[in-house]
Amino acid sequence: MAILRGILGFSLIVLNLLFWAIPLYLVAVVKLVPVTGLRLRCDRALVWLAEHWIAGNALNFRLTQNVHWDVEGLEGLSPDQWYLVICNHQSWVDIPVLQSIFNRRIPFLKFFLKRQLIYVPVLGLAWWALDFPFMHRHSREYLERHPEARGQDLVATRKACEHFRRQPTSVMNFVEGTRFTAAKQAAQDSPYRHLLKPRAGGTAFVLDAMHQTLRELLDVTIVYPYGVPSLWDLCCGRMPEVRVRVRRREIPDWAGGNYQDDPAFRARFQQWIGALWSEKDELIARLRSASR
Repeated sequence: MAILRGILGFSLIVLNLLFWAIPLYLVAVVKLVPVTGLRLRCDRALVWLAEHWIAGNALNFRLTQNVHWDVEGLEGLSPDQWYLVICNHQSWVDIPVLQSIFNRRIPFLKFFLKRQLIYVPVLGLAWWALDFPFMHRHSREYLERHPEARGQDLVATRKACEHFRRQPTSVMNFVEGTRFTAAKQAAQDSPYRHLLKPRAGGTAFVLDAMHQTLRELLDVTIVYPYGVPSLWDLCCGRMPEVRVRVRRREIPDWAGGNYQDDPAFRARFQQWIGALWSEKDELIARLRSASR
């Protein structure tokens, strides 16, 4: 029965994607016309389509799954504000979880994605149509061999953030930069029990580019008390519960600074993110140990 449920759930995800991808592509083509007013109307239409896409996925999960959602901290949010959203990262399931709890409560989430993901069938073009920023994310070794590539992601971040200023947007950042595994934790010698080391640079670049627009941080913590599921596990009904805590935090006035070239600011920003990560690590421990 789990396999049959998985096939049904995954098929509904694909059908929902295909249904909404077609109008997304059509509006994206119209948006290529270099008329500012038309482009703004296309942006609003794309968000409307995307919100219905996400709502379709959420309906699919409600109909085919029996997940207990333990969510706190959604009170007082607004779709008319700009937010920076940060979260721990464990699985591809994190994305539909975030989309489900925030859909229509805050502006549509925009993720920074690896450039290779633009080639994902159907989804890659949908992300492009929705103005998800695609980043190079070169390794340190690559940058040592190709120093001319330094700064490419900073330029891309600034360009994306300039676009985000046009209408309320939620900028999403998985601060760890990759999904958590015990092997990665050991390789990093991470000081946290349940997290990888935060990569503060991406968050700092966003705040520098949008400091006058982004005034509130949504610090999200996700815990899967019965084990971290894959997307297939979710479709098969193997995610009985998810626990989510959303903490609203004011972004400090000093947080818009030159992370790349100012060592004092960089140290202060890393200390701030590190303190948030220490609190998140403790929260994860409490959520994991709570009665199931």
